Amino acid sequence: MTSGKFKFLGKAFKYILSFLLSGIFLYIAFYNVDFNEVMRHVASASLLWIGIYIIIWFVSHYLRAVRWKIILHSVKKDASLKNLFGALMIGYGVNCVVPRLGEISRAVFVGRWEGLSKSSLFGTVIIERIIDILFIGLAVIVSVYLRSDSLYLNFPWLESALYFTTVMLAFAIFFLILTIKYKEHFYGLIIKIISRVSERMAHKAAYIFEMLTQGFSSLKGARNYFLTILISVAIIIIYAATSYTGFYILGMEKIKDVTFAMGWVLMSVSSIGIIIPTPGGTGSYHTLAKSTLVLLFGFGEEISLAYAFITHIVAYFLFIIAALVSYFVIDKQHENLIAIAKTKIDEL
Repeated sequence: MTSGKFKFLGKAFKYILSFLLSGIFLYIAFYNVDFNEVMRHVASASLLWIGIYIIIWFVSHYLRAVRWKIILHSVKKDASLKNLFGALMIGYGVNCVVPRLGEISRAVFVGRWEGLSKSSLFGTVIIERIIDILFIGLAVIVSVYLRSDSLYLNFPWLESALYFTTVMLAFAIFFLILTIKYKEHFYGLIIKIISRVSERMAHKAAYIFEMLTQGFSSLKGARNYFLTILISVAIIIIYAATSYTGFYILGMEKIKDVTFAMGWVLMSVSSIGIIIPTPGGTGSYHTLAKSTLVLLFGFGEEISLAYAFITHIVAYFLFIIAALVSYFVIDKQHENLIAIAKTKIDEL
């Protein structure tokens, strides 16, 4: 009973902290800014460019579903892209409300729709996250090259964050290689050490090891590795294209010349805001996007915040709507198929 209470309090604390962080970042973003002026810019947004932004947004996430299908190839070759895309949207929709719960949600739904093991699916989700962080890190390195004169100067924490992320990723990859290549010895040693501290923690660690092993073993073959890298490059380029499109939504090209390189730098820095565990990147994205536009590119605070506000709110509502449609349409279809199958079995 006591452990259950502590578990509940731990989860409650994480959710409260997440919303608290969001509130702090929103305060920083909107502090000393004329909100009416921000809304005036938002009201003047181009519907045509919002439409283009939405199309590019959908393409980027469709490619994510394609990449997931490639990662799952050895587990299930004929996994439905519709199911993978729908589960992806549900995951993002859940993350907009409860950070990090979306990763569990999409694995659960694909497991239900495709009849796959949840543990292997959790493993592939972890692979995806590692790939995403790796490519965001590479995007930041490219951004440093593009804006070597001012990026570290205006974001002094970025260099140390990049070094820390690189070290952690290298450690994670090395750890995973040991886990997969020397599973019996390495796995047994780690579990044995943890079991001396807590049997419960040892069982949990064993489950995580199993998830990772199943997830990583699903990505096999040079062709699939190559396609995964190629699609990941395409995804990061298309993400930069959405940031670049955002300039035209508010007519920022009329204020000063905008380039795709600016979109790339903005995407790279603001992506860090999405990694921070706030609901749907709320607040953290606004702060970093506004800071990048003001400090690096010299735009005014109001139009910079309007950019962050409109690009975030459009993506936020797209995630919520796509998640609801995916849940009520795809999940309902599967429920109907199960009901029909049960009826036929009863008839036999």
